[in-house]
Amino acid sequence: MPPNVVDTENPEEVAKFIENLDLKKLVRENGGYAVFPEVYYPALQPYEHKDKGHLADPKKASIYDAAEKIFDLTPHIGTEVHGIQLSKLTEQQKNDLALLVAERGVVFFRDQDIKVKQSVDLGRHYGPLHIHNVGGHPPNVPEVLTLQIEQSDPKVLERLKLKSPGDGWHSDISYEYQPGGLAFLKIDTLPGDAGGDTIWGSGYEAYDRLSPAWKTFLEGLEAVHSGDVHRETARLTGHPLRREAPDNVHPVIRTHPVTGWKSLFVNRGFTRSIVGFTRRESKAVLDFLFDHIETGIDFQVRFKWTEDAIAVWDNRVTYHNPVYDYFGTGLRHGYRVSPSAERPYYDPKSKSRREALAEKQ
Repeated sequence: MPPNVVDTENPEEVAKFIENLDLKKLVRENGGYAVFPEVYYPALQPYEHKDKGHLADPKKASIYDAAEKIFDLTPHIGTEVHGIQLSKLTEQQKNDLALLVAERGVVFFRDQDIKVKQSVDLGRHYGPLHIHNVGGHPPNVPEVLTLQIEQSDPKVLERLKLKSPGDGWHSDISYEYQPGGLAFLKIDTLPGDAGGDTIWGSGYEAYDRLSPAWKTFLEGLEAVHSGDVHRETARLTGHPLRREAPDNVHPVIRTHPVTGWKSLFVNRGFTRSIVGFTRRESKAVLDFLFDHIETGIDFQVRFKWTEDAIAVWDNRVTYHNPVYDYFGTGLRHGYRVSPSAERPYYDPKSKSRREALAEKQ
């Protein structure tokens, strides 16, 4: 059978297919493999999220003692770990990783041998996996989101031509009732020696950089997050909207359940309005906050990918923006696994990251 075809009525054959699935090989041999099946999923149901970070060792010794090298890429966000394979994590290392990512926002691992099936299993450790509403995925693995821009597709180019590079800032699926927690992204194919970086920003530090008056003003406010961009994507591409992309209301300042730190939780990609504000009031506030996030170059980290590197980030306390500077230079391919987390909440007794760290000194 061709590589994208398997007898879906045979569970053993499907399991074997997924176990042996090599997306790096598949994309290099075929150029593309993603499917957009016309299947429709029911609305997501609320569930009680139990964060694995609560089971972590505060010292994260299982990771620090096993790694060859660990270093921070910036003072506020981004840590790189050498000498650990995500495919071989112990239960304690998985839990300690949850805490490390919650504290540092995004953690990077290079030269990773983890396969698709192992990535799915690892993601499930942290929560139910989100199936993307409209994005393509490998055959028989809807929990994996393929990340590959079809650079010659006129519909794709039409969508991108009116956007500025700064328009790409977002936190994944923040429009869901229970948005994403940790996310795992493996990039296995790059266009060349340069291009295709990703930038992350810290929601913790974005909050801390606000003036006291702005902090007081924002705490307790709520914002509407909308899946309208995915509804529009389905309309423009003709791909099915496999589950409704809803609108939901979340606090503008949220509290991380493990660290207890406050984070600024709005993003240009999905946040549309402030509850109770007029349209002009919402626009004024959100435009300021988006600009604050996107121009905060001193609380951002830009990661230069190498093949088979993995980024693990916490969508509750970060934003990110892929850099599309490689069109015409070659193929960039990867895949993402996205566990869901708790419904966002704000605890007025929670502290900022800077406050919490200062108390430890």
